[in-house]
Amino acid sequence: MNSHNHDAFHHRAKRPVIEAARRPETALLSLRTVSSAALFEGEHEIGIDHRGALYRLKITRQGKLILNK
Repeated sequence: MNSHNHDAFHHRAKRPVIEAARRPETALLSLRTVSSAALFEGEHEIGIDHRGALYRLKITRQGKLILNK
């Protein structure tokens, strides 16, 4: 037997959705950008030394980027 109040469910479901604050376009223009082609130079995996730890950045078969420690 279902003990949930049907009206309470609809009340929760109708809560207003609050959108995340959007960054101004000027913030995006000042972001330093490096193309993946320039970064990988034809390879599918590169190493990144960050504070003495080695991270591996890979391009998957689907063309996505994966970062592993």
